[in-house]
Amino acid sequence: MPFNSEIPNGCLRRKFFTGMTMATLDEILAEAQKNNRVCPLPQKWNELYELLPNKRRKGNSWEPPPPLILAAWWDTPAMSKMLRLREHIVWASEQNALDAIHLFLAGLKEDDWHHIGE
Repeated sequence: MPFNSEIPNGCLRRKFFTGMTMATLDEILAEAQKNNRVCPLPQKWNELYELLPNKRRKGNSWEPPPPLILAAWWDTPAMSKMLRLREHIVWASEQNALDAIHLFLAGLKEDDWHHIGE
């Protein structure tokens, strides 16, 4: 059965009876930026978006907003893509779906990521 325990930096980390420790939100955000990563490539990013629970219409758009793919891919700077991915990861955390997103991102090969300067 899961339980929460305080770790030194003040973040909550879930521990399971198996002794396995899942990543924190901060750790997943850092992982998403290592090696100059910007975001997953469009197909993979769309797969990640489909994993996000409780998406909903909000006016003419969606909450959370969709990934910056298709026509938006070419016209969007790296920083905006990074912020949108961050928004998706935070949404997953707020919806108690962070573990699924973490497993998905951890399973991506480096070639599945867009990097700064590409």
